[in-house]
Amino acid sequence: MQLAFDHLVWFFKKPEEAIAPLEQVGLKVAPGGRHESWGTYNTLSYFGLSYLEFLGIEDWQRAETHEANRLITHIVEQLPKDNGEGPARIAIRTNEIEALAEQLKQKGFTVYGPIPGERVRGDGEIIRWSLLFPEYEGAELRLPFFIQWEKSDEERLAELDQQGLIDLHPAGHVRFEGVAFAIHNLDETLSVWKKLLDMPISEEFIDQELNARCGKIALEGTELLFCSPIGEGMVAEVLKEKGETPFLVNLSATNQRRVFEMLKGYWSFK
Repeated sequence: MQLAFDHLVWFFKKPEEAIAPLEQVGLKVAPGGRHESWGTYNTLSYFGLSYLEFLGIEDWQRAETHEANRLITHIVEQLPKDNGEGPARIAIRTNEIEALAEQLKQKGFTVYGPIPGERVRGDGEIIRWSLLFPEYEGAELRLPFFIQWEKSDEERLAELDQQGLIDLHPAGHVRFEGVAFAIHNLDETLSVWKKLLDMPISEEFIDQELNARCGKIALEGTELLFCSPIGEGMVAEVLKEKGETPFLVNLSATNQRRVFEMLKGYWSFK
């Protein structure tokens, strides 16, 4: 069974307004399209098959009717808050979503789906996939959801290349290196995610820059970095303002070296 990082969902009230700031720091961005049945729309930035999705709501009445789609219930709940914008959830790509659903149920996760999804591109082309949402009682950090695309990785790469979406970013051959999560209890969180993904976890270490205890899961396509604060700093501030959440995107080969805040989240360029 394939498990690979697919994308990071970033809640944003007007996804089109993310384009200019991203382009100013050297990232290529494009309008994605509309999820007509869900009442949402997006803007996308690709790094191979890994990508950033800036997701907003254009039809609140429609969005509020989707109980089984836990991403839509999440954005409906989160976006109206003062601190509701920013990194929100990751998606993990799989090729056996039905079998994965059964495995997760046997492990004690509550499972929603698989449910069908589709997006209408600006050129009218319809992109289709299936989604699976696991939940675990007592977990504050939202678990990833799983996605299985209708087309193969090779077909999707070829289409993205044809559309000019995976050409060089102005900043260079940018790679999506990782996503960092701010959490309260490192051991408890890693235990749940290890059970979910059945993947090894790195030895914990101290990240001096973040002032946090951290552990990593090396997922195909990117690294997941889990950080629990040991004092004041970025992680402690995020937990105070937003609770447990993804908060930092690590990009490499950007021809820059800096950490900065933009679009209600943090960025590390290397």
